[in-house]
Amino acid sequence: RYLSVKTVIGHGFFTEYKDGISGIPMKFVDYIVYPDKERTEFIGGGQRLIQTNDRDHGWIFDAAARTLKDQNTTQLEDFRLAMRTSVENLLRGWWRAQGAKLSYVGRREAGVGRRNETVKLAYPDGFWIEYEFAAGEGLPAKVIYERKHKKPDSDEMEELTEEDRLLKPVTIDGVVTPYVIDHFRNGIQTSRINYESVELNKTIADSLFAKPASLKAVK
Repeated sequence: RYLSVKTVIGHGFFTEYKDGISGIPMKFVDYIVYPDKERTEFIGGGQRLIQTNDRDHGWIFDAAARTLKDQNTTQLEDFRLAMRTSVENLLRGWWRAQGAKLSYVGRREAGVGRRNETVKLAYPDGFWIEYEFAAGEGLPAKVIYERKHKKPDSDEMEELTEEDRLLKPVTIDGVVTPYVIDHFRNGIQTSRINYESVELNKTIADSLFAKPASLKAVK
């Protein structure tokens, strides 16, 4: 049933954290067509921001700044990384086409009386991702990887540990999906995604992902 899911429409709130402290939640609508199309609309405080990706292309609409731009190299790389580190990449087997190798790491502590089973995807370019699954329920619990970031006080780059914690599992049409995803960088929370509703296999028009001809054409 999980592998039969072709599209996902999610409504909820996205919250950024600074130094571990929560900011103001922003409402979002997310449209996904597997394997590589996504459109996310952020709405709140009089603002509207649309970020859209379709394979190797993408665009961003910012209503406040009145701009409609192609995504830059960094933004496109962020999307590719998000796809690469997603649970879908592991469970749907997309990693095979990129020459990655899957191995069993072992069992880890996951709180009092709880343990997670851990597997690792290793790519030919040296990048790796660890996925932890709750030993009892078998549900995805954590995604861990490392990413280079520029140091705040210099141009030097440093490797930081990135971690997604998948919480509040909800069953929709027989498919279990996390309604809360907390992201941590070096152990400090940087964001939270909190879904209010998720719809599976609803029709999503291709036109949602096409870049509008002008600002006025944005819907």
